[in-house]
Amino acid sequence: MDYSKHIQKAEEAARRRNYDFAIQLYQQLLEINPDVGEARAGLRQALLKRHQAKKGGGLFGKLKGAGPLTAAKGMAKAGRWDAAAKGFESYLATNPVDVEANLELGNALEAGGHSSSALAVYEFVTELDPRNPEGLKRAGAMMAATGEPLKALEYYERALEADPRDRDAMKARKDLAAEAALQKGRYEEVQHSREQVVDQDQAQALERAQRKQLTPEELESERDRLEEVLARDTTDVDVLLQLADVQEKLKDPAAALDLVERALSFRGDDADLRERADRLEVASLKRAIARADKLGDTEEADRLEERLAGLEGKRLRRAVEARPSDSQARLALGTHLLDAGDADGALAELQKALADPRLEAEAHFRMGLAFKAKGFLDLARKQFEAALGEGSGLDDRGREVLYNLGLIYEAEGDHAQARSCYSRIFETDIGYRDVAAKMERLRTD
Repeated sequence: MDYSKHIQKAEEAARRRNYDFAIQLYQQLLEINPDVGEARAGLRQALLKRHQAKKGGGLFGKLKGAGPLTAAKGMAKAGRWDAAAKGFESYLATNPVDVEANLELGNALEAGGHSSSALAVYEFVTELDPRNPEGLKRAGAMMAATGEPLKALEYYERALEADPRDRDAMKARKDLAAEAALQKGRYEEVQHSREQVVDQDQAQALERAQRKQLTPEELESERDRLEEVLARDTTDVDVLLQLADVQEKLKDPAAALDLVERALSFRGDDADLRERADRLEVASLKRAIARADKLGDTEEADRLEERLAGLEGKRLRRAVEARPSDSQARLALGTHLLDAGDADGALAELQKALADPRLEAEAHFRMGLAFKAKGFLDLARKQFEAALGEGSGLDDRGREVLYNLGLIYEAEGDHAQARSCYSRIFETDIGYRDVAAKMERLRTD
């Protein structure tokens, strides 16, 4: 179906600053087809311009959108992606510059199979917040999935400018750079002489390797082919790793782990490979735990859970030892230790994570939980207050911080301060935990 006239009409309305009509037209089109990327992008711009013309929506906009936002998150958790996307759009109609909500909208659209619309939203996020690593990475991933490695590479480069230590972005940049070079090389070879492609089987294998999505049958065929190649040279590390990739896609992390460990026997000093092996071991253990739970073998599941916790701690400690100045690694280890009940160990790592200003809020929040676990409520309160900061916006983490502050004030008998914390949550999310009941109870105290 040709939507160009409908879109032109909406664009003309936006040019005349008739934003309400433009928004209505875009919304009507997206009701017909949720994956018209041009309409989704136009809707974002029209909502933004209306917001700017009205000089923002303030608290009223957030209160008006609180219900749809809560409902949308619930739909997303249930995997009802189209309903979730509609809910996020309803919230964003009055709060279009909420970066986190836009990211959640993009995720819902992507999970629902609406890739063109998802890309439009992720690109809008990079416009709202040009240094948001998550938005840049998601836009890059979508560009890569649609076969545009050069544009994808540009987004990942920007993500690394925002966070030079982002390992996901580093890996994606490396893979995309290789793919772009390979595509260029293949194009030049074909232009020079199509006769140079003499090995048809090899050419087909290369084509399969470049595709992002393979059917299970194609993956199994690729596995069989690579196993035959490996049988001829069991020391070929590149083939070992290609086969590990296929086994991962076939959802067999144990087989993939075996291959990566064999590769490590030849490249023992490869830190990225060691990290991949750790990740695969975690995935393999999680699958084993799921199998034990399904069989009702709680004893085996508990044993595997304990092993998993130990492995995760070992992995995180290794990361900190390899990169002592990496505050992100410190934060991850501190969080793990806190979850494992080691509050003192957690505090030691979290205090070092404060060196990175970008991680301060999260580190303060985790330190607050650690002090709270130790019973030092006054110290916990200071950390939660530092985590909350002076910003006027309130996201999920902000609500969690306020909730914990409220609990501390309640424990200290300061019900007025406790209710003040809960009321700030209530204003943005009336369904958050038991806040509604606490508001009612503290009103009568």
